[in-house]
Amino acid sequence: MAHLFDPFPQRSLILRNRIVVSPMCQYSAIDGLPDDWHLVHLGSRAVGGAAAVIAEATAVSPEGRISPRDTGIWNDQQAEAWSRIARFITGEGAVAGIQLAHAGRKASCAPPWLGGKGLTPSQGGWTPAAASAIAFDDHYPLPRALDEAGIAKVVADFVAATRRALGAGFQLVEIHAAHGYLLHSFLSPLSNHRDDRYGGSFENRSRLLLEVVDGVRAAWPEGLPLWLRISASDWADGGWDIDHSIELARMVTARGVDLVDVSSGGLVPYARIPAVPNYQVPFATRIRREAGVATGAVGLITEPAQADAIVRNGEADVVLLAREMLRDPYFPRRAAHALGATIEPPEQYQRAW
Repeated sequence: MAHLFDPFPQRSLILRNRIVVSPMCQYSAIDGLPDDWHLVHLGSRAVGGAAAVIAEATAVSPEGRISPRDTGIWNDQQAEAWSRIARFITGEGAVAGIQLAHAGRKASCAPPWLGGKGLTPSQGGWTPAAASAIAFDDHYPLPRALDEAGIAKVVADFVAATRRALGAGFQLVEIHAAHGYLLHSFLSPLSNHRDDRYGGSFENRSRLLLEVVDGVRAAWPEGLPLWLRISASDWADGGWDIDHSIELARMVTARGVDLVDVSSGGLVPYARIPAVPNYQVPFATRIRREAGVATGAVGLITEPAQADAIVRNGEADVVLLAREMLRDPYFPRRAAHALGATIEPPEQYQRAW
């Protein structure tokens, strides 16, 4: 079996190991523009030895931001700002990735350290868009249900963002369809109460995501990988579950998705999630085995031996680390030392090795 420091081929690319920096919102942009913070934050993880560094959930439209401080890629100025970051990541031997996102009914909120509550227009907020006019929680704004013209615009926004990501130098695109954001809100019957062709049956609720996948794959070069993040379970009765996720994974794999990044939860505030180490790994394992697609495991993966075991046991093809990478951007180098592997340091750092 593969291990944590085996290369991982993805179309024309070869990731240098199986450690990926998961997208992590920084809530530090102005007008959607990444700045020096994002360059240093993401660049240091590339220097740290990760195989791929995926930039945070990046909005495909202004109304698709979680907060007014989110990054975006809905205009050329933002794409140009991203280009130096992608260039630096690639120059350090990592694959530069970006997660394309629309926050849906969880948009128009303050950053977490400012309370995370919904913002009114006078506070810089806006009316979010969603599958149905159902607020995420009491302190979130009431969204408007998208009509078919609005749905078509969402698809077009993802496609335009994909083209800008390519122009900015990114080599990997991940579509965000997890954590209660727009695409997930269409998938789950708990948040999608529509009675048109985008609601009701599993096929109808999956329609928007499949349209986005088709549009993004067509705009993205054949030689570059496309990943998809999903929430494998809503952790709530009557919601989206692992069996739905396996069927969806089969559908998107046939449409050109190369890896399913398997998270969970985020759709409803009352979910009961047993957050312990490896709690989401079984979802990634089932999708990998039953849908025949590469998967990424995520969630409370903090130790080198733990990460290596996930790959060695065939439970997932890569591990995506988030908070552990915030604590230690050099986790891959520490893991290599612990597991008897080697990651060559940048030449500027060689005298320390």
